[in-house]
Amino acid sequence: MNFPHPLMAPVIELALKAGEAILPFWRANVQVNHKADESPVTAADMAAHDVIVAGLTALAPDIPILSEEDANIAQGVRAGWQRWWLVDPLDGTKEFISGSEEFTVNIALVEQGRVVFGVVSMPTNGRFYVGGAGLGAWRGDQGGEPAAIAVRNVLAPGETFTVVASRRHTSPEQERLLGGLSASLGELQLTSIGSSLKFCLLAEGAADCYPRLAPTSQWDTAAAQGVLEGAGGEVLDLSGEPFCYPARESLLNTSFLALPAKAAWRAKLLELARS
Repeated sequence: MNFPHPLMAPVIELALKAGEAILPFWRANVQVNHKADESPVTAADMAAHDVIVAGLTALAPDIPILSEEDANIAQGVRAGWQRWWLVDPLDGTKEFISGSEEFTVNIALVEQGRVVFGVVSMPTNGRFYVGGAGLGAWRGDQGGEPAAIAVRNVLAPGETFTVVASRRHTSPEQERLLGGLSASLGELQLTSIGSSLKFCLLAEGAADCYPRLAPTSQWDTAAAQGVLEGAGGEVLDLSGEPFCYPARESLLNTSFLALPAKAAWRAKLLELARS
């Protein structure tokens, strides 16, 4: 199909190619090393990184790249970038190491701190998600025709309000927020899934809210945020402002809320998050 941004299609192909570079290491007793912050890294992370950097450089040599596996770029340098690629070559490394299928390749194009579009691909099955604010969002399978996806702003009769959360990361603040949501909206269904797939569940209307009051890094969220925004969702900080990616010294994200942009319970969620 003809995507509305000229770089979408080649970036999808590149994300799928990076996934193919990851697969030989999956469930193969790959050696795990640890970075200075104790986060794990494997040869699969680096293989995907090399594929993506080479591909993006060939595609758009004028656009700099910030990848999890090459993030030691001074803030002063990044502050001069007008647009850049924000990349996680293998998001969900812990899931990958455990043998789970819940890991992804994330590639986002960012301009002046806002996501233009993002691509999230699943190496184990060839599925991908792509989207950007004002552009639309799609889910596709390798070799098939992509289908448009959209958030659900209203629950259908019999549907339960579904909150998607990380299997590995929570916080006391997040647990209090979930308690407040349950008191306001009734019984919650909690869906736990790894990596950036949490945003994608919202984008395809399979979940309603993803609150994150525990740490993430910029490359964990940007690509899937683009998908969600293209599907009619939004990502907000706890003050209700759009979530963005300025050239801060730290590459860690603040807390955020991901939800359908027209959700009737939006104000209540923000009230609970602030308290």
